[in-house]
Amino acid sequence: MEKSKTATLPGNSDSVETKVGRPNQLFQTKSHELLMEELRGENRLRRVLGPIQLSSLGVGAIIGTGIFVLTGIAAHDRTGPALMLSFVAAGITCVFAALCYAEFASMVPVAGSAYTYAYATMGELFAWIIGWDLILEYAVASATVAHGWSHYFQDFLAFFNIHLPHAFTNAPFDYDPTSGRLASTGTWFDLPAIVIATLITIILVKGIRESASFNAAIVMVKLAIVLFVIVVGARYVNPANWHPFAPFGLTGFSFFGHTIMGQTGPGGEPRGMLAGAAIVFFAYIGFDSVSTHAEEARNPSRDVPIGILTSLILCTILYIAVAAVLTGMVPYNQINIDAPVSDAFRQAGLPWAQLIVSIGAIAGITSVLLVMMLSQPRIFLAMARDGLLPTGFFGAVHERFRTPWKATILTGFAVCVMGAFLPLRILAELVNIGTLLAFLIVCAAVLIMRRTHPDVPRPFRAPLGSIVPILGILCCLLLMFSLPAENWLRLVVWLAIGLTIYFAYGRRHSRLSNPGAKP
Repeated sequence: MEKSKTATLPGNSDSVETKVGRPNQLFQTKSHELLMEELRGENRLRRVLGPIQLSSLGVGAIIGTGIFVLTGIAAHDRTGPALMLSFVAAGITCVFAALCYAEFASMVPVAGSAYTYAYATMGELFAWIIGWDLILEYAVASATVAHGWSHYFQDFLAFFNIHLPHAFTNAPFDYDPTSGRLASTGTWFDLPAIVIATLITIILVKGIRESASFNAAIVMVKLAIVLFVIVVGARYVNPANWHPFAPFGLTGFSFFGHTIMGQTGPGGEPRGMLAGAAIVFFAYIGFDSVSTHAEEARNPSRDVPIGILTSLILCTILYIAVAAVLTGMVPYNQINIDAPVSDAFRQAGLPWAQLIVSIGAIAGITSVLLVMMLSQPRIFLAMARDGLLPTGFFGAVHERFRTPWKATILTGFAVCVMGAFLPLRILAELVNIGTLLAFLIVCAAVLIMRRTHPDVPRPFRAPLGSIVPILGILCCLLLMFSLPAENWLRLVVWLAIGLTIYFAYGRRHSRLSNPGAKP
């Protein structure tokens, strides 16, 4: 017969009894006391970030790819000028999720973001699922950003009549929305995407303080460029380009790939304002990266909620303004999907403005890539601390720089590969469904935590009782169902791979379930 193993959690008078191999092991939760105890360990990160730096990290992650890249894909393929409303719909969803994130981050100021929150409320299995999902979110998001950076960099070089060899300018295949099929691009791989991912990896290995300072400087530059786009571009807006305002309709809602309300494209993908919101939702994921740095915040209970909400509100306003200018300058079906903003100024006959926008886009997208690749290794670190991933590699913190350097290098390698070989359309849609799932789980976890741990101090509390997290869950589901069916298939395959790893390694090495297990 199997012997039971009893683990007494620090700060918890009750012991948790588990039998190895029994299903209840999968749903054990980490107590709030245990999470706070981990902050007093030796292998913790350095607290150096204040509210301004955290807000800059959020803005650095949000403003960039959403404005400079995804506006083109969404407006051209899914929404037309109704892109403005798509940003509103996605922003409302993010507000609900952001309030839930802020509540959790103020309660549990440790690395790990939604992974840690799920561990504290839903148990180890759900924590693994969300952690594995976050790996998909940040890694694929980083690859998407690297791909967008590459096109703006090439647009910048073209201004000086410099052109890279065609074989090294793009992914070897792309998705053609007119036919609904994959088509060869005649290229080998995207070389600039590899170069920028490698440079960012080197910066991140060096240290969080240097990375945050570098990011703050870039944020100031790109905010100035975004304001330039809004002010100068507004002078060249032709209101006739806003008609029809919603050529694909205001819906685009589907259920597992079957359109219920709205139009359907040649490849079976939903079209309409809601379908566009599901695509541009990617542009908002930066705010949740702020919560992954809670352990590095000087006063996390105050500074993290400030960083999350400030960055989200500011960026939503700017997104709507840029979407209005872009669709007003260029008819939606003539928008360039790879470098839409700079190309709009080219079409307006303003090559000097095109150069300025390209420089700003390069700076803006660089900061997005930095924050995304900064967040990914910290998810690995949180999972390794719990024994779910090999601690010797994923939990290794550099003695001098105090950064998770091995996980950072692995992240950089993965971003290089995906950014070089996968097309922008596939990357953008794949990361959205993973992000929405993460947000949905955080909203649900807030409801559970309030019931199971009502007395835990909450320096910040999402308002309106249970209304905010419930609305967050419903909005996330709405946008998830508005994505093409193949995204659900890719998500299921990714989660199946993750569960295989969990049952083969993580479950046996879990420190919560098996206190004596070797990492």
